[in-house]
Amino acid sequence: MSERDEFDEIARLFRPLTRGAPGAFDLLDDAAVLPSRPGYDLVVTKDAVVEGVHFPEGEAPDMVARKALRVNLSDLAAKGAEPFACFMALAWPRRYEARDRERFALGLAADLETYGLSLMGGDTVVAPGPLWVSITAMGWVPEGRMIRRGGARAGDLVLVSGSIGDATLGLAAVKGEIKDPRGRLIFRYRLPDPRVDLRDELRRIATAAADVSDGLVADAGHIAEASGLRLELDLDALPLSGPAASWLERQADPKAGLLRLATGGDDYEIVCAVPPGTQRPAGFTVVGRLVEGEGIAVRIGGQAVDAGPGGFRHL
Repeated sequence: MSERDEFDEIARLFRPLTRGAPGAFDLLDDAAVLPSRPGYDLVVTKDAVVEGVHFPEGEAPDMVARKALRVNLSDLAAKGAEPFACFMALAWPRRYEARDRERFALGLAADLETYGLSLMGGDTVVAPGPLWVSITAMGWVPEGRMIRRGGARAGDLVLVSGSIGDATLGLAAVKGEIKDPRGRLIFRYRLPDPRVDLRDELRRIATAAADVSDGLVADAGHIAEASGLRLELDLDALPLSGPAASWLERQADPKAGLLRLATGGDDYEIVCAVPPGTQRPAGFTVVGRLVEGEGIAVRIGGQAVDAGPGGFRHL
């Protein structure tokens, strides 16, 4: 695209996504101004998704836009933050035509509206490689109340929200490795559901938290490491959906199946540490505890198992 075409397309596709935020200046400036909010801290996170790594090649553009936003919202959820605004940089593949870019913008618009964010700025380029999208998301949290990974204490219980392993099986279904007749598992993989609904509960009970993006074992391990503690995880307590439980029942090696579900990633649930005796909110399951020491101990049927790296590694 020529420079004029680029500016025209930004005005047409992305200016409406500012949702009238005055500091976005209708995306006509090189920078934005963020307002202050007395009594609150601004939490900032940044994640990128890349075609062929975080989503399949040829994925629908609107689904890519929504996933790119939602993985960032998942990070804000784990911090107990209320989503506020975002910036976006993306590289359009040369194969993308006008209708593909329009479909991307429509998907992003839908989720910005759903979650109450304004697009404040960013950058677009055309590149010969795959589609990639990088979003910086921001949210408000009461001053001094952001939930860190490193706040857990010895004796805290480890809780996880929702169910674990569906996205791992969804990716396997996308690859044709397993069947998913109702498409529920594939949908969990393609379109995460960030747990922004849990932020108030997390601020009430959690001493530490993280979103489950790389795998439950790995992300719970991040909390333990940041807190200077040892993680003890009981995979017999792993919360499973109906489809995941049915899949596990068919496995010749149930232990290997549990490990696959607990280390596969892309669940975008919340794993957190809470003091013992805390009233557990609905939708959370106790899966372990944090003790003095270091490292990770994973058990199935009371026996220690080797969980390897515990999840997806970026390098």
